[in-house]
Amino acid sequence: MALLDFFRRRPEASPEALGRFLHAQAAYVAQKTVLDYCRVKAGRSEKQLFGDPDFQVALAHCRWQVFFSALTDVTALIEAHLRPHAPGREGELAAALAPLHAAALLAEPPPAEELASAEAARDTLSHHLAGLQAEPALPAHRLPLLAEPVLFATLPIHADQRRGESLAIKGALRFQIVSTQQELERRFDAAETIRSLLNSR
Repeated sequence: MALLDFFRRRPEASPEALGRFLHAQAAYVAQKTVLDYCRVKAGRSEKQLFGDPDFQVALAHCRWQVFFSALTDVTALIEAHLRPHAPGREGELAAALAPLHAAALLAEPPPAEELASAEAARDTLSHHLAGLQAEPALPAHRLPLLAEPVLFATLPIHADQRRGESLAIKGALRFQIVSTQQELERRFDAAETIRSLLNSR
C-alpha cells in the first residue's frame, strides 16, 4: 500500500495549478471537439481537406473562437465546483477566478485577428459568472455552454453537410465538459483550493 500511495498523485490546491488546469482543459475541449468532428466528416478525404489552405484558415478561426468560449465554460465549471466551499463569499470567488481566466486567454497569444474576441471573452466573464451565481450551482451535464453556439457558427463544415447531426455535435462538446468536471474532482481538493484561492488575493 505504501508503494501505491507513493505513485498516487496528491490532490492539488494552488491557484497556479488551477490556472494551468483551466488553460489546458479549455484548449483540449476546443481541440478535441472541433478536430474530431472535422476528421470524421472528412473520412477518406481527410488529407485533402486538411491540406486545403482555405479550410486551414477557417479551422484555425473555429478553434480560437471555441477555445475562448470553452475557457469561460470551464471557468464557470470550476466556480460551480468550488462555490459550495465558499458560502457567503461567492463574489470573492468570481473575482479570484477572473485573473486566472485572463491569464489563460493569453497563455498562447492569439493572432491579431482574434484579439478582439479574446478581449470580449475577458470582459464578459464577470457578468456571466454573476448570472450563474444567482442560481444554485449546476453540474457539468446541466451547465449552459457558451461554446455551443460558437461551435455551430464557426465549424468549417457547411451547415448543409451537418443536417441531422446537431445532437451528436452537442453531445461531443458536453462529453468533454463532463470529463473536465471529473478530472477537476480527481485532481483538486476543493476545500483546500478555495482556501488558497481566496487567501491569494
